[in-house]
Amino acid sequence: MRKLAHDEAIHYINTYPISHFFSFDISSFIQVYEFEKGEYIFHEQSYPEALFYMVEGKAKLYITHKNGKISLIEFLTSPTIMGEIELLNEARYSKGIQTVTKTICLVIPFRDVKDKLLADPVFLKMLCLFLSSKTTNMTAKYTQNQAYPLENRLASFILLSSDHDFYKEKHTEVCEYLGVSYRHLLFVLAQFTEAGYLTKQNRGYLLSNRAQLEQLASEIQY
Repeated sequence: MRKLAHDEAIHYINTYPISHFFSFDISSFIQVYEFEKGEYIFHEQSYPEALFYMVEGKAKLYITHKNGKISLIEFLTSPTIMGEIELLNEARYSKGIQTVTKTICLVIPFRDVKDKLLADPVFLKMLCLFLSSKTTNMTAKYTQNQAYPLENRLASFILLSSDHDFYKEKHTEVCEYLGVSYRHLLFVLAQFTEAGYLTKQNRGYLLSNRAQLEQLASEIQY
């Protein structure tokens, strides 16, 4: 994680303006952080210190159970807000967020502005709309597991989770996320490889026919 200097930060602040989210001048409170692939934005059970607005990159939301098992909950794509529940509830982060690609976040530390955020009707209205959209998308994800074949859902998942056309998610986590058996997942991956959509490599798969994967993914109706 690296906090960008002013000259670097101003580029992202100007490119991804967020002033319309607030009724007061937020500019003096915004910081910009860069996360390398695989870094953690939040650790589970850590104390919230800021609101994050991811403007570039992708990350995965996960939870570690008491028995040590890790469950993948959701993939986060930019733009999206992170830390909003902890802002409202004043609770520790119950889940972790790890980057899948290099990621840029606009960050608003709670220390100096938390009370203003919680009293700002413009910000709170935006947050309500965001949470509503988030709930709708989560519901759609669960209904897709019943409505569409694994070929479509896996193609969509591969496109979402890949970095620079390389896919390497753990099979066990993917099975749980998509609600399929390990054997079924391997069968469809083998089909994709045989059809030339993917090329098997030592630590994952190269997306060798992205257009066909996109075609399969596009058949899912949200």
